[in-house]
Amino acid sequence: MSWLNEPVWQSRIHIGGWTSGTGGDYAVTEPATGKELTRLGQATPADVAAATTRATKAQKEWAALPYDQRAAVLRRAGDLWQERAAEIQDWIIRESGSIRAKAALETATAAQECYEAAALASHPPGEVLRSSQPRVSLTRRVPAGIVGVISPFNFPLILSIRSVAPALALGNAVVLKPDPRTAVCGGVTLARVFEEAGLPEGVLSVLPGGADVGEALVTDPLVRVISFTGSTRAGRVVGRLAGEHLKRAHLELGGNSALIVTADVDLDRAVSAGAFGSFMHQGQICMTTGRHLVDAAIAADYTAALAEHAARLPVGDPAGAEVALGPVIDARQRDGIHRMVTESVSAGARLAAGGTYEELFYRPTVLADTPPTAPAYAEEVFGPVAPVTAYEDFDQAVALASATPYGLKLGILTGDGLRALELAEKLPVGAVHINDQTVSDEAVAPFGGLGASGTGARFGGIQGNLEAFTEVQWVTAQSEIPAYPF
Repeated sequence: MSWLNEPVWQSRIHIGGWTSGTGGDYAVTEPATGKELTRLGQATPADVAAATTRATKAQKEWAALPYDQRAAVLRRAGDLWQERAAEIQDWIIRESGSIRAKAALETATAAQECYEAAALASHPPGEVLRSSQPRVSLTRRVPAGIVGVISPFNFPLILSIRSVAPALALGNAVVLKPDPRTAVCGGVTLARVFEEAGLPEGVLSVLPGGADVGEALVTDPLVRVISFTGSTRAGRVVGRLAGEHLKRAHLELGGNSALIVTADVDLDRAVSAGAFGSFMHQGQICMTTGRHLVDAAIAADYTAALAEHAARLPVGDPAGAEVALGPVIDARQRDGIHRMVTESVSAGARLAAGGTYEELFYRPTVLADTPPTAPAYAEEVFGPVAPVTAYEDFDQAVALASATPYGLKLGILTGDGLRALELAEKLPVGAVHINDQTVSDEAVAPFGGLGASGTGARFGGIQGNLEAFTEVQWVTAQSEIPAYPF
């Protein structure tokens, strides 16, 4: 029997071991076929309370371990992601509709996140401060305590592990609520890997559940930090609830990232990059290239070539064939995509490719001459849609790119890298990629957006993780009690 098909976790949640959820169980289905893949336990707010109570004691014991012991668990987890990669990738493909290359990226990134997190455990815990008083003055970073992680369906493994691994390495306990649609690859796999890596019971809980479970996690008085990845709409609710309960919420939300294409580019390479940016994982990525802003001198040629790319990309079941696009996650997502495409055409965009679907398989779509008022331009589509809009000069390109509440990513494809740097300085975004499309992430790099895209770069990178998952404590010490005039 394969490692992930062992019955120990099926119809279960994870709180100090595998146990029944108080909400019973539910079916996990395959988007490509509609078949039931397995059953998982359904958590309720009562399970959140049980998990945080258990985690309170477990976290103290975990944080008290020598740092090298915590690091060893993270390194072993990194090895396990590689050893179990093929089996985990099969689940990612079937549960989330990923193509094989995207599933491989997830397991490779999960391993790297754990290796990078292992190094955090030995990071200097603070610094010595100058003081005008005859005393030692220093700051030290201490674990926040219990961290709640809420992750989405699109990159279920990466978007869980990137918070879970550093939080654990820094001495915290974690309660993870994965999206119930992808809770095997976004939740069960983490519990299984860390079990085998030697993580003590109670330090990591996995609770698949709905919005009520997420709300209970945010409002639980024992949870001190929330790490949330999801839609801007849901993120606003999480941020408000966290604020009411005086706890930090690190929010990585939606995006509508622009790709600026100048007239002096290699057109074939630019179109290839643009197609990847918009169509990778059916466009269900927060940093998807949502708007192609193309110099008017080449806009017609770029659009025609992009439409040719879209027309020849194979779409189908990634578990059964080599395809470029698999299914979108569910019918609600598909219907939202199609509504935005049809409304954008009604608003004046021209359908250059796609705009059709079968079941959950939506064809990669190119919208030409897209006005900024069209929904597919102005809003996050979260589907395989590439709106193209022409600009006349750099000032107009900056104005078009800036006219959005989102501030996640910016890509600039150009023959003039220095000019691109000047453009980048004018746009308030979390990351800029010159001569690349907008979908890019690394475990060593800070990640996060501004405005409606989130609360900044608190995901990844040394400083981001330290700020996200530790508290700063000021400590002074002197040889004797000073005399006071009271």
